[in-house]
Amino acid sequence: MLVRVAAAAGARIAKLPATTAATARIRPVATPETYSTSGVWDACHVPWLPELFTVPALERLEEKRHRRFITVPYFDGVVTGQFDAIVESFADEPEVHHPRRGRIKGERAFREYLADTSAWLSERNIEVEEVDHAVRERTGFEEVVLHLDGDNGRISLPAAITGNRLPDGRIVELRIYYSSWPLDGVHLNRPPLLQPDPEAHESDVIAEYQRALAAGDVDAIVAAFEPDGYAREPGGADHVHRGDAALRAFYERLFSNGGGIPLEHCAVFDDGRACALEYNVVRWGKTELPPEAGIAVYVRGESGKLAAARIYDDVNPPL
Repeated sequence: MLVRVAAAAGARIAKLPATTAATARIRPVATPETYSTSGVWDACHVPWLPELFTVPALERLEEKRHRRFITVPYFDGVVTGQFDAIVESFADEPEVHHPRRGRIKGERAFREYLADTSAWLSERNIEVEEVDHAVRERTGFEEVVLHLDGDNGRISLPAAITGNRLPDGRIVELRIYYSSWPLDGVHLNRPPLLQPDPEAHESDVIAEYQRALAAGDVDAIVAAFEPDGYAREPGGADHVHRGDAALRAFYERLFSNGGGIPLEHCAVFDDGRACALEYNVVRWGKTELPPEAGIAVYVRGESGKLAAARIYDDVNPPL
């Protein structure tokens, strides 16, 4: 699950002003790394409450998506530029944990953050590729890939968003994960967002995967995948390892520092199809590490084995 790439929701959350909203485009794309069920984005998401958006803005979103929203997806809401609706989607003061900015808490700080992100999104000409999402009453996750202008051409930045909410849908906090590696060529080594939870347990093939990851057992970890299953590093579409041979080579490299990668398990979301695990990396092979935050999403295939393992952290691998 863990890998040297990292992830979590790319490029600071943002709203675009009306003059720049068109520069950020959102597109559902079926790529080799995409594993989402048909219509999954018609269900409810973690973020924004649609009743808080103006009718014209919501109609534009629904026309673009050809569907009605139960809740407005994260980036769809952001690019509308309707800060009030985004702020009011929180149950209390907005609280967001961002890979670069750290904790953003309170309305003033959050609005400043949105404005800053707006400018960044506009400058980088971002397109948002939807990957997957799942939700239950109190929590859920979204995955996207942000395609944006880098210093040397277009880059792809995988990002994940998770958080907690109340039964009425209002957000308690959001946690965004992505790696700085695709943006800057460096790892930020993010401190923990959550503490280990002894009650956070995985089941079936995902538990088998975690045992193999901690033990550095290449055979067991490859056996956990379907024949055409893949693992994706936080580095993006160029870091996808699909099929037995590619997976074996990838995990042999990961375990080349004298052992496996045990994780502190902090929070588990599992709806039977997909499982999102928030974790802290504490050791990589023989190297002890200060705890570093990440999330991984595991998707089961028809056989019950893994169809996909997508990792979002910013650990600098000691390889």
